[in-house]
Amino acid sequence: MNDAAAPFDWNQARAFLATAEAGSLSRAARQLRLTQPTLSRQVAALEAELGVGLFDRLGKSLVLTPAGRDLLNHFRDMGDAAGRVALAAAGHSQAVAGRVSLTCSDVFAAYVLTPLLPDLRDLAPGIEIEIIAANDVRDLQRREADIAIRHLRPVQPELIGRQVATWRARLYAERGYLARRGRPAQASDLADMDFIGFAPVERLVQTLVGFGLPVSLGNFRHTTDNGIVVAEMARRGLGIAVIPDALAPLLPELDAVLPDWPGIPVPLWLVSHREVLTSRRIRIVYDFLAEALTRNPRGQNARP
Repeated sequence: MNDAAAPFDWNQARAFLATAEAGSLSRAARQLRLTQPTLSRQVAALEAELGVGLFDRLGKSLVLTPAGRDLLNHFRDMGDAAGRVALAAAGHSQAVAGRVSLTCSDVFAAYVLTPLLPDLRDLAPGIEIEIIAANDVRDLQRREADIAIRHLRPVQPELIGRQVATWRARLYAERGYLARRGRPAQASDLADMDFIGFAPVERLVQTLVGFGLPVSLGNFRHTTDNGIVVAEMARRGLGIAVIPDALAPLLPELDAVLPDWPGIPVPLWLVSHREVLTSRRIRIVYDFLAEALTRNPRGQNARP
């Protein structure tokens, strides 16, 4: 640094670390819930403080300079240490009032989690809920969220996971689309049908082929990285979509395609860091969700 006695600004360090790991300012800004200009200023301020350039621009992407690569692991160590401090502090908090952040997919946030919030508010009116509706996996060890709802069992020893339900995803399409194209009677009839893809589509194609469906990338004329948009595309008759059975009652325009097809199992895991769960307010929310989702994975008994 230009002044060895100057305090180190963690916000600037976090901005650099997020940008380096995301590969772009826009993605890093979304992860940190900052505006892109604010994040850019923090990175520039850190470069000025250190007296070195950390990134080179290649088109719309950012590439680490040699100095940036050399410093990256040190900043990762700082990030891990800051995360441990935040986790320990949260774990020692016994106040029932306060904020609890939950991360899950956009579909789950809109159709499952939100209907449960009135009952949670009645149970603990002092708790403030922040929902991070994101289809990428947030890092619980760095306190990007307190609780996550995921589709895979956590493998990190610091994380505690409880499987609360297993959904079953099947093929659905709008009735008008099926009337125009004909209702498939068997899996081979799907080869020439239109499909709606959830990005990354290559992974979805691989999954469907693994479950015995004759589809390829050529079947997917419409794609998105947003689950709610998938459902809306299906409602507009743009093709066949993979949708969890639990959400189908919310989409009355859609009919099941190949109703006898067994579908794809989608496990639901409630995940948190073991240190965070010693916090009373976080534990209250975790236990509430575990009970509510185990009893009813779509929350249809929650008040409207």
